[in-house]
Amino acid sequence: MRDLRLTRRRLLFSTAPGVLGVTVLAGCSSSAPSPSPSPSPLPVPAASGAVAGDWRRVAMSYVSAYILVRGSEVAIVDLGLSGSGPAIEDGLKAAGQTWKSVKHIVLTHLHDDHVGGLAEIAPQVNAGIYAGEGDLASIVSEKPLKPLKDGDELFGMTVVNTPGHTLGHISLFERATGILVAGDALRTESGLAGSNPEFTADETQADASVRKLAGLDVKAILCGHGEPLTAGAGPALKELAAGLK
Repeated sequence: MRDLRLTRRRLLFSTAPGVLGVTVLAGCSSSAPSPSPSPSPLPVPAASGAVAGDWRRVAMSYVSAYILVRGSEVAIVDLGLSGSGPAIEDGLKAAGQTWKSVKHIVLTHLHDDHVGGLAEIAPQVNAGIYAGEGDLASIVSEKPLKPLKDGDELFGMTVVNTPGHTLGHISLFERATGILVAGDALRTESGLAGSNPEFTADETQADASVRKLAGLDVKAILCGHGEPLTAGAGPALKELAAGLK
């Protein structure tokens, strides 16, 4: 098993219209960065009266954070790298919200491209900050972190333990809509795939996590790396799982 918290660092300057700022990048994607659009509602199919526009994506070059809005309260899943605060704040503003609206922050795993924004964002919010119990001790935070375990419920989301990418990696599943926020347990840079082997702590566990996620009634997949998969997500995930050794 390897310590995969920081693998490379580089500075990207993005000046194209709609691109979210200047970001210092480090982390767990081998694909080349590309310009990213402003935060916008995802075209996620609604199910059983659910509101499809609750989820917003904040795309920061090669990594994404996700904002869940319910009324006047907000949950954020992952925080990008150090320096990601302005991009996430822009995402909140696009959703008609502010830092004061944020009541929950969930970190899917310990890698710097998902927790790097914690130091600058935590002082601005009055929110519970959560991580999987297996990764929690490895995440540096001035505010106390609350552990999440498999099956826990938070803000309408169910916690799904998905170890492999890191040993304490978690995903979040919104049963009412079928939306799966997969962190780095899944990726979509070149079609739907599991955890990038280059940055995976335990490939056997990572494959088992893909099979576990394929057992859910998934309608859309929101990944840390790659575009959200909002059409045919469930069948694609089951096909991926079936092809694993």
